[in-house]
Amino acid sequence: MKIIVASKNLGKIQEYGQMLAPLGFEVVSASDVGISAEVSEDGATFEENARIKARAVYERSEGLRPRGVLADDSGLEVDYLGGEPGVFSARYAPAGQRRKTVLDRLNGVPVENRTARFVCCVCYIGENGGEIAVRGECEGYIGFENRGENGFGYDPIFMAGEKSFAEMSDTEKNAVSHRGAALRKLMGALNDNG
Repeated sequence: MKIIVASKNLGKIQEYGQMLAPLGFEVVSASDVGISAEVSEDGATFEENARIKARAVYERSEGLRPRGVLADDSGLEVDYLGGEPGVFSARYAPAGQRRKTVLDRLNGVPVENRTARFVCCVCYIGENGGEIAVRGECEGYIGFENRGENGFGYDPIFMAGEKSFAEMSDTEKNAVSHRGAALRKLMGALNDNG
């Protein structure tokens, strides 16, 4: 069963592929099936942005007969920064400077005030056009330096327990991550809906 993931982020597509393959789903990106859907992520929330992306790809997937279209919007919320970068996580600073910007803004802030969470909102549109929206979160804190070689984005500075996301294996990360939590909720909802 094919699911189109409305993302250009190869890290996200890979994570979805790893998590959905054991359930019998083949994950492909929109570009893999010839869909170009440039959308303006101008929603005020992660949920709104996920829906905007999913709907744009779904409307262009007619005739491709996927099982469904899945899109997410996710990001990092740092309590000390008033929830920033939030929905602007991918645009918080120039490419290659995002983690440094967060670390610089937290310079001198003690560990107990560096609480943060990753948030992932997934919108799934089934082949009949019905929507399911779910939210997953992972609580943690911002470390003091980049740690680890795995993952992408803010993973090297986000600590979940004693390890950064970038220090975890794919299996470890998927078990605790915001994306894993959202996907487990989605799979439960899909099972409930038959």
